[in-house]
Amino acid sequence: MRAGRARAGVLALLLTAVMLLSACGNQDSVFHTGAPAAETTDSVATVPWDYRVVESTVGDLVGSDMTVLPDNELLPNDNNYATGDKVWTLQFMDAELTTTADQKNEINLSAWDTLKTYPDHQAAIDDLSNLKVSITTDVDLVGVYQTSYQGKTRNFAVLELPSGNRIKQPIDNDRYKALEKQKTASVVLEEVHDFADYDLAYAKFRGWAN
Repeated sequence: MRAGRARAGVLALLLTAVMLLSACGNQDSVFHTGAPAAETTDSVATVPWDYRVVESTVGDLVGSDMTVLPDNELLPNDNNYATGDKVWTLQFMDAELTTTADQKNEINLSAWDTLKTYPDHQAAIDDLSNLKVSITTDVDLVGVYQTSYQGKTRNFAVLELPSGNRIKQPIDNDRYKALEKQKTASVVLEEVHDFADYDLAYAKFRGWAN
């Protein structure tokens, strides 16, 4: 009788041990003691990145199209240019922006793509000034910090842009002291608007406003 009870007790202890070991391998269990599963919350977005105006020359005429030198790019000849005419092209670049779970940014830039031609330089610059707009505004200041390397101290400020992305900017000692207890910072941003959808824009840091 006593031997039977002893065997039953041993079996119960073994069953409990097996249950605990199984729970430790289950990340959803309260008994799990391992590191939590890595978060995979990277976000990817395509944003307008930059524009430029390039002086070019009309090459061969091909039906209703034309080639534009020096890249020999084939474009619609909407303004009835002649071979040898000087034209200005508006070129566009977008970016694939990956933001990781720890707010780090990875940027892959596209090649330049020609959007439009102009018969005079000023018309091209006018369009460019509407697509790349400089603004002064306050943004959230995540914080400031210092690093030391080989006896030298460097200061940094971490800003959160309107897009939600965070950037790190080096700052001098005076700005470090000025920003140390601040929650926002006044900055100059360059808003780059999408040519086809003006409401779609991406803001890039271009300097401190004061």
